[in-house]
Amino acid sequence: MPPAPPSRPSSTPSHRRPHPPTSNPVRRHHNLHLARCFPDQPQPAKPAPPNPNPLLSLLTAVPDWADAVTERRVRDPRPLYTHEQWREHRSSRRHLRHLLSSLSSRVILSLAPPVSAFTAVAAAVATYNTLVPAYALTASSLPYQLTAPALALLLVFRTEASYARFDEGRKAWIRVLAGAAELVGMVMHPAGGVAGDGTDEPAGRTALVNYILAFPVALKCHITSNSDIRKDLQGLLAEDDLNVVLTSKHRPRCIIEFISQSLQMLDFEEHRRSIMESKLSGFLEGICVCEQIIGIPVPLSYTRLTSRFLVLWHLTLPVILWSECKWIVVPATFISAASLFCIEEVGVLIEEPFPMLALDEQCKQLHDSMHDMMSVQDSVRKRLVAKTKSQQRSGRYPNNGRPGSKSEQVKID
Repeated sequence: MPPAPPSRPSSTPSHRRPHPPTSNPVRRHHNLHLARCFPDQPQPAKPAPPNPNPLLSLLTAVPDWADAVTERRVRDPRPLYTHEQWREHRSSRRHLRHLLSSLSSRVILSLAPPVSAFTAVAAAVATYNTLVPAYALTASSLPYQLTAPALALLLVFRTEASYARFDEGRKAWIRVLAGAAELVGMVMHPAGGVAGDGTDEPAGRTALVNYILAFPVALKCHITSNSDIRKDLQGLLAEDDLNVVLTSKHRPRCIIEFISQSLQMLDFEEHRRSIMESKLSGFLEGICVCEQIIGIPVPLSYTRLTSRFLVLWHLTLPVILWSECKWIVVPATFISAASLFCIEEVGVLIEEPFPMLALDEQCKQLHDSMHDMMSVQDSVRKRLVAKTKSQQRSGRYPNNGRPGSKSEQVKID
C-alpha cells in the first residue's frame, strides 16, 4: 500500500481554533462541575408588574410626596454662616420668621403622613363615640400617666444618641480639613528654604498641593449621595489623574496613594518626609470614622422601639382623652403627634450628620485659603529677599537685637 500522505497543517483560522486543554485537571474538573450545575439556559422573561392597587396608591400618595420633598431638601447645599446670618439667627424676630416658614420646613413636611393619620383616627373615634354613646371607646388615663416618663426618656436618649453621632462626624471632618491645611503648609514651607531657591520641582509641589486639596473633596463625595466627583475634582486634578481616581473602587484612598507617591518622588529631607507621611494616618482615620458613621446607625432596635411606642401611644390617645375632652381629642391628638413626632424626626435627620454639614463650602474655603496662603507666601518671600539684599548693601541689619551700625557697636562695648 502506498504510504499515507503527510498531514497538512490545519487551515482553520486562529480565532476558530479550539483552545488548548487546561493544564490544571482540578481547575478543569471544577469548571466542568460549574457547567453542569449552571447550564446555559435561556432566562425566562420577567413577568410584568401587576397593576397597582388604586386604594394602596391613594394611601401612599402623601407619604411618597413627603419623602420626595424631604430627600430633595436633604441634597440642598448647606451654607457657612456669616456675621450677618448670625445676627439674623439671634434676632428677636426669629420666632415669627420660623412660624411663617413652617410650611417650607422639611421636618414639618415629613410629619404630614403620621400626624394626618393619627388626627384622622382621633376624628373617627370621636365620631363613633358621639354616634354610639352607649358603646363609647373610653379607658382610664392611669396607664398613660405611668408610661409618659418612659416615652420622654426614649425621645431624650434617641436625640442625644443622634447628636453624639452628629458631633462625632463634625469633629472627624474638622480633623481632616485641619490635617490637609497643615500638610499643605509643610509642603509649601520646606526646611532650609528649598522651595525658594529654585532647586526643587515647583510643578511637582503644585501637583502635590492639589492632591492634598482633592482629598477632602473626594471624601465628601464618598460619604454623601448624589455628588458629582468629576465636576468637583475637575479643576484640582489633571485629566489622566482624574481618570485613575474615577476608576478606583475607593477614591479617597486612591488620592492618598497619589500623595504618598508624590512625597517619595519630591526632594524632601528624610525626617521631614517622615513627618508628612505620618500626617496621612490622620486622613485614614478620618475615612474610617466617616465610614463607620455612615455604615452603622443608631441601634435599629432602639429606633423601632421609639417608633412603635409613639404609634401605639397616639392610636390610643383619643380613647384615653374622650371622657374628659370629648371633641377636643382631635386637636389634642394633632398637637401631641406633631410635637413628639417632630422630636423623633429631628433625631433621625441628624443621625446622618454629613448632609447636615456645609461640606461643599468648607472644601471651597480650604481651597481658597490655601491658594491665598501660597500667593501671600510668594509676595512676602520676595519682599524679605529684597529687603535683606538692600540691608546687606547698606551694611545695616534689621532691628532684631543686633547692632544697627558701628557706632552702636562701640556704645555697647
